[in-house]
Amino acid sequence: MTATVPATGRQFDLGPLSQIPAGEGRAFAVDGQQVAVFHLRTGKVHAVSAVCPHKGGPLADGQIDGAVVVCPLHLNAFELATGCSRNGLPSLRSYPVEITDSGDVVVTV
Repeated sequence: MTATVPATGRQFDLGPLSQIPAGEGRAFAVDGQQVAVFHLRTGKVHAVSAVCPHKGGPLADGQIDGAVVVCPLHLNAFELATGCSRNGLPSLRSYPVEITDSGDVVVTV
């Protein structure tokens, strides 16, 4: 089951991708929501809700590999592309994200 929620179509420029080192994530407040943006070492970028549905762990601080973020509090794993839980928890909301020609991260909520 994916966590894709119909987007409102509102786009938000979060600034340059260079502010997120490859292999890490950062949390942003976007239209009243906490969104975690992950910059993979492959260059791909994913955006999901920044709060773990289990106990509210800060997912942007979690460890990532090429496909999964692991919550730093209780090690619950979520797929970055879809937000699906690998531990039977509710899925994270995932957000469309793109990088502009100027290198900015744009998230659609």
